[in-house]
Amino acid sequence: MHSMISFGFSLIFVLCSFATPAEQPQWGQTGHRAIGEIATDHLTNRARKQVEKLLNGHSLAYVSTFGDEIKSDKRYDKYYTWHYVNFPMGTRYEDSTKEQKGDIMTGMEHCISVLKDENASREDQIFHLKLLVHLIGDLHQPLHVGRAEDRGGNDIKVTWHYKKSNLHRVWDSEMIESWNMSYTELDENVRLLSKEQIRSIENGSLLDWMYDSRQLAERVYASASQDDKLGYRYSYDHLDTVMEQLHKAGIRLAKVLNEIYS
Repeated sequence: MHSMISFGFSLIFVLCSFATPAEQPQWGQTGHRAIGEIATDHLTNRARKQVEKLLNGHSLAYVSTFGDEIKSDKRYDKYYTWHYVNFPMGTRYEDSTKEQKGDIMTGMEHCISVLKDENASREDQIFHLKLLVHLIGDLHQPLHVGRAEDRGGNDIKVTWHYKKSNLHRVWDSEMIESWNMSYTELDENVRLLSKEQIRSIENGSLLDWMYDSRQLAERVYASASQDDKLGYRYSYDHLDTVMEQLHKAGIRLAKVLNEIYS
């Protein structure tokens, strides 16, 4: 038993040694699942039935981490750059140099085109539905629309409650995990919105939503500097924003799926 435990710790150490900050789960599992659960609350009956049919009864929350799970399979390396888009602050995405393998914008658009294609195979539709759920979640993590020079905040080293971290990881998962709620609890505790407020969140295109995250990214970059010590105060100042982004992502994901399956 002792040798098995020792082997386990050794394996974890080796895996962590090879993992880069950019390989950490985007929004973390809890955040992505909360987005999937929130989206389910806003699906039309028609869209809900189509999604359930494609996913064989699995929920959006269940498949929401798919985009990160396939990163361990080299067959899907071409999708790695689909999780983000980086371009210089003060510039426009439309004028930026595009990633040859695609970015989060082209990735979402491709997924939507496959799901709308009546000739696409069931296998392709399932794959791209799972990926779309994940990417729309990633779009609302502001540092997925950040700066290339610091890899979306991955190179801004900070401590989180006295442990080594980086700004990207704090926004991906650590604020959420410190709150210690399950994804269903996060869904149940989003603030109540009027129909007008929901319509306001739904309004706009994927590009508009990307720029929403971009504006927020500027505030996130201004919120911390290299080697800052972050903890309770940082959560107090920014956790509401994290919750708002999860809520927006779920509502907008539902809007996209409702339009696809209308």
